[in-house]
Order: sequence, then C-alpha cells, then structure tokens
Amino acid sequence: MLTKFPVHTKSKVLKITKFAPPKRQVRTNMVKIGNIVLGDFPLLLAPMEDVSDPPFRAVCKQGGADLMYTEFISSEGLIRDAAKSRQKLDIFEYERPVGIQLFGGDVGNMVQSAEIATAANPDLIDINYGCPVKAVACRGAGAALLQDIPKMVKMTEAIVKCTPLPVTVKTRLGWDESTKNITEVAERLQDIGIKALSIHGRTRVQMYKGSADWTLIGEIKNNPRITIPIFGNGDIDSPEKALEYKNRYGVDGIMIGRASIGNPWVFSQIKHFMKTGAHAPLPSIEERVEVVKRHLDFSIKWKGDRLGILEMRRHYSNYFRGIPNFKPIRTKLVESLSLEEIYSTLDGVTEMYTQELVVA
Repeated sequence: MLTKFPVHTKSKVLKITKFAPPKRQVRTNMVKIGNIVLGDFPLLLAPMEDVSDPPFRAVCKQGGADLMYTEFISSEGLIRDAAKSRQKLDIFEYERPVGIQLFGGDVGNMVQSAEIATAANPDLIDINYGCPVKAVACRGAGAALLQDIPKMVKMTEAIVKCTPLPVTVKTRLGWDESTKNITEVAERLQDIGIKALSIHGRTRVQMYKGSADWTLIGEIKNNPRITIPIFGNGDIDSPEKALEYKNRYGVDGIMIGRASIGNPWVFSQIKHFMKTGAHAPLPSIEERVEVVKRHLDFSIKWKGDRLGILEMRRHYSNYFRGIPNFKPIRTKLVESLSLEEIYSTLDGVTEMYTQELVVA
C-alpha cells in the first residue's frame, strides 16, 4: 500500500510517495492449513471428551500448543440446541488458531451443524472419523465411517462445500487389521478439498490397546500424491519419542492427547528438546500449583462455582503425579467445595514440598 504525505518547501508542497516495506515472506517449510500458518513443526492438542474444554485449552496454549480443538461436538446435539453441545462452541481469542470438531452419522445433520459451528467463528472445522467409543460408533458416527468410505467422502464433500473455513479430518488406520484403508481415505479426502489430516496409529477395534503403529502414517506422508499436512497421533509421551517419530515418519506435526493431561508443559518440553537436544527443567511445585490455580479459576469462570470446582476434581492427581504421599492432600482437594479452602490447601502444597526439597 502506498503512503503519501506532504513535505513543505519554500515555494510549494511536494507530494512524495513512500513505498511500504515488502511483506515478510513466509518460509516455504512452514506448515499451513489453508491460510493458517502453524510453524515448521506444529504440536497439536487433540480433542478429548470431558478434557479439552476452554480451561484446559488455556493452560495448554500457555504450555506451547500450536493448534487446539474443542471437545468433539454431536451434530444432533447442536441441531437440537442442547445446552451442553452449544456450550462446547465457546472459543476465546487467546486460543487461536482453534478448530471446532464435529461428529455424527447423518450427512444432512453434519452439514447443518457445520453451518452452526462456522457461525461461532473458529479458524477451522474438523470432522471426527476416529472415535472408537461404542456409544459413538454404534450410531454410525466417528470410526464407524471407516466401514463406509463412500458415505465418508459424501459427508466430507458436503461439509467442505457448506463452509468457507478450512475443513480437516481426524481418523484412524481403519476399522480392523483386515481393513486398514487409510491410504485410500487420505487420497480421496484430499481430492474433495480437506486441508489437513490427523491420523491415529490404531484401528477402531484396537481402541487404545497395544501400541500405535505409525508405519502407514509415514507411507501416506511420503505418497507423492499427498500435498496436505499429515499429523501423526498416538503414544507420543516423551520428547525423545516425538523427535524419533518426526525423523522416522516425516510427518508435518504431531497431535498430542493423553500425554497432555496433567502435563500441559509437554508441548514446550518437546519443542525445547527438538531445538537443543536437552531436556527442559521439570516444572517445580510452585509452577504446578500456579497452573492448577489458573485452571481452576478459568473452570469456575466458565462453568460457575459449584460445577467448576466439581469438574476440576479429576485433574488434581494428574497435575501432582509422582509427588510422594500426595493422596491425603488429593482427598482434601476433592472433598472441598470452598474455593478459599482449596486455595489454602494448594498453598500448603507449595510450602510443604518446597521445604522437603530444601531439607533433602
């Protein structure tokens, strides 16, 4: 854009045109989903039911997550205007980029829910074709679509056409060992316009048992027909494994789920290790307590006092995992319905374990 400003001389006013500096060029190795620039090896927070709500996403964003998703949202729930489903649409500016993930088994309902989700103004829409839970798959949603690829393609294409936002997909290798059709799925979904694909390295039948196999994920990434970003997911629980899988399978980024529960620092820990080859210092007791308080405060602001406190209960053990003799303190935290009492208990944790470390 040209900027013009007057310069006064003795005789007249001259108009001098000043050229704006050239726009900084984006590095070619930056991963992009549509127009969303994520960096050269983004770390994604996986959508997790009853976990990845706004309070949890807040601490993960501060912990270094590059892209996050809402909990998966039922298309039927959105259409019925169910309060719980509607509440999951809540996103905040600090989270960006953030995607809303949808699941369902009816094409028309999924299109309608995608239109509702688009109105909530996320950065992208993600479709869940990977949830293995019986209550979801038995309704023809989630991983069940891996048994009906034509319907999956039809549903995805309809959603791509109904929203101006980038559409991405999260799925699995296949329904079972005999139907690992993810290679076909990746090509067909790319052909109809999805902008990225996240793949969990297990089949639906495996659920979360056994070890995730990233072999096919690597093959898809190396497929010359595939040009969209490919993100691997499954069993990334340490910086070493993250770096190993990055190098071995060549994926564009990694999606992290269970390893982030109670450990929102996992994203910054992985980044530090990839950059330096050394481990970042583990979070101190003070840091753990501070993040728990932040998580709790946001939980109360978003859910209300009572529900915010009650739903925070599930997180205490995870945040203080590995701390000796913590059970009595956890019991006290879980049984308390007073924010003041919980804060007092958490302050006691800082004092008690800091003193123990000093003595040791």
